[in-house]
Amino acid sequence: MLRDRSGRGQIGAWPLGQGSAKTATQVAGAVFHERVDLSLESLSGVLEQADYRVRAGAQAAARVWPTGFEILDANLTGGFRSGELVLIAGPQGLGKTTFAMQVGRNVARSGRAVLVFSYEHDLQTLLIRLVALEAGLLGGPDAPSLNRVRQTFEAADGLTGSLSERLADTDGGAKALEVVQEYADRFLMHRSTGSSTGLAEIRAALTKAREDTGLAPLVIVDYLQKVHLPGNVYEEEERVTLVVEGLKDMALEEDVPILSIVAADKEGITSGKRMRVNNMRGSTALAYEADSVLILNDKYDVVARHHLVYNVGNVERYKHWAVLSIEKNRNGQSGAELEFQKRFEQGRFDPEGRAVAEQLVDERVFVE
Repeated sequence: MLRDRSGRGQIGAWPLGQGSAKTATQVAGAVFHERVDLSLESLSGVLEQADYRVRAGAQAAARVWPTGFEILDANLTGGFRSGELVLIAGPQGLGKTTFAMQVGRNVARSGRAVLVFSYEHDLQTLLIRLVALEAGLLGGPDAPSLNRVRQTFEAADGLTGSLSERLADTDGGAKALEVVQEYADRFLMHRSTGSSTGLAEIRAALTKAREDTGLAPLVIVDYLQKVHLPGNVYEEEERVTLVVEGLKDMALEEDVPILSIVAADKEGITSGKRMRVNNMRGSTALAYEADSVLILNDKYDVVARHHLVYNVGNVERYKHWAVLSIEKNRNGQSGAELEFQKRFEQGRFDPEGRAVAEQLVDERVFVE
C-alpha cells in the first residue's frame, strides 16, 4: 500500500505523483542520489532500472555507505544504505554522539558529504571533537587529549599564535587540523534547536547541502526526540511517531542514509541494566520504521557474572569497552554483538572492534 503523509501539513513529505506509470527507459538513466520519483511505476520498470545500474557498475558504490568500523560494516553487508533510516541508542555517556561523529568523519574522509543536525552541542564543540579524534588516530596514546584541544580552541592553553602553532608541540595535533581541513567543505553542520528546527528545515538544509557540495550527504540527527514539530502535538508518543515516520520518508524520497541518535527511556538509563530496543524513548514506531537499530551498552553492565567473579581484574578492563548490538538489520542478520574500546579522552572509539566473546546478560549481577 502506498502511503502519503504529506496531506496533513505536519511533516512536509512530498505527495505521491499522479498520472500513468513511467516506462523503464524514462527512469533507467536517472542520476544516483537525486530525489526519488514517487510516481507510479511498473515492476518491469524497476527491474530494468536495477539492471541498468548494475551494468553501469555504480550500484554498490552509489548506495552503500561504509561506516569505517570494519566489523560493523561486515555485519551490515557493507554499511548503511541510501534510503534507509538507522537509529543508534544507548544510556547517557556511552558515546552515541562520539560514534555518530566518527562515522560521519569516516564518510567524509572517503570523499562523500555529511550533514549533521546538532540539537545538543554547539558547532565548535563538534569541531574540537573531530580534531581530537584525528589527533588520536595520528598520534596514538601520546596525542593531545580532548581537553588539551579544547584549551587550544578556547585560548586557555597559555600559548600564543594560531591554532596550528598552539598545537605544534603535540603529537599529531597540528597535522590533525590539516586532515580536518581536507574534508571540511564536505562536512556540513547545522546548529539546531528543538523550538525551530523541524523536518521542513532538515529537508531544506539537505537540499542546500546537495547543491553546495554536488553530493548527496549522509544525514546525522542528534537527536530524534528534539526535532521540532509545528502545531499542538503534546503527547511524546505522537510526536516521536511523526518525527520517525518523517525521517524515514525523507530518507526514501531524498535517497540518502539518515543516522539518528535516539534517547533512552527511564528504564534504559538505569545503571546496571542493559538497554534494548523497547527502551528507546517515545514510541514503538521507532523500532518499526527503522531499517537498522544499533544499541550501545557498557560492557561492565552487561557481561555475565562468571566472567567477573573468577577474575576480578576483568571488572576494570570491561569498563573501558562498549558493546554495540545490532538489534535490527533489514540487510542481514540481527543479533550481532560487537565491542569497541572507548578512547573518550580523545573523542573516539578504537575502530578495530571485535565480536564479543563473553556471555552477556540484561542486568548487572556483579556488585563491587
